[in-house]
Amino acid sequence: MSAEYATFGLAPAMRAGGVLVNGDYQVHRDFVDFIVDGRPLLFQLSDLDAVSPLASDVPPAIFTAQVRSLLLETDAPLPGGRYVVYGCPECEDLACGAVTAVIEKDGGDFIWRDFAWQTDPHADLELNGYHGIGPFRFRGPEYRDALDSLLAPGTESPRRRVLLIGARVALLAKLAAALRTIGIGADITHGADDVPADELRSYGAVAFGRGIGAAERTAVRGAFDRAGVDVAYVDGLAPIVPLLVAQIENALDRSPHDQRRLTRLVAADGEAGVEVTSPCRVRLTAYRLDRLFRPHAQEVFDGVLEAGRHRIALDAKAVKGASYVVARTSGSVLVEAMAH
Repeated sequence: MSAEYATFGLAPAMRAGGVLVNGDYQVHRDFVDFIVDGRPLLFQLSDLDAVSPLASDVPPAIFTAQVRSLLLETDAPLPGGRYVVYGCPECEDLACGAVTAVIEKDGGDFIWRDFAWQTDPHADLELNGYHGIGPFRFRGPEYRDALDSLLAPGTESPRRRVLLIGARVALLAKLAAALRTIGIGADITHGADDVPADELRSYGAVAFGRGIGAAERTAVRGAFDRAGVDVAYVDGLAPIVPLLVAQIENALDRSPHDQRRLTRLVAADGEAGVEVTSPCRVRLTAYRLDRLFRPHAQEVFDGVLEAGRHRIALDAKAVKGASYVVARTSGSVLVEAMAH
């Protein structure tokens, strides 16, 4: 079949986890996304909360089987030569819905075509097809090299553990429990001097509480530097667990900045400025502490924004005093303190 050539690549991506205002938890998932002509394919599929089958938290044998499947080294898992391209981030059950496509070879090329939304083994292209997306023709060597690179020895997996350092043990325990619930490992310590280098290499981020002084922070950074570990450092904004979870989620985001959907958040004078690179659902949540240091949370915006910059007025009560704004899409989280 005829189709113009498209470039094929892969890049780390994240389904952002978090503690939502209603008390629900959203699971954190790291995965590898498909980059077609320089842009994540996921961004072309409306506002879809989904992950590719190349998720980092599946067992190695299953991950390898998924790569081999996309290379057409095994039979298609669905009728009609169809393969799951994106699935449910919570359970990966086809019944929850999945984006599928026919993947086939044409000479030395690989072709992805007939994208559709499926909830059962058979796709209805007329009713549920993604019209206008594809077909994509990929050059065989580029396609194979990208997928084979995922199986190369020494390929680094995302480090999904966080080291929590702070003075308020009860708060740290609640934060650690929340992180573990959404799929992020968390350990609590007073310092890192006595932690073996091999163990330090398992952390992707270090979160400091507000009570940790400059000398203690410098000592922790020195321990990681001596171990040759590049980690993200998070300075906790306030003792509010969902807010701290959002800060840590942002720190763990390994996706290239120019391939993110949510790229900018500013909060000042009762307004939030948000920039997105493609149409998507954005949720804004305001957090604050009252005079008795009790946390309050309020969802102040939930809607689909077109690509570009947007100014959103916020509820004055939600952002009075010392307050913080969290912007969330399915794939990323940004956090800012409100400037008055």
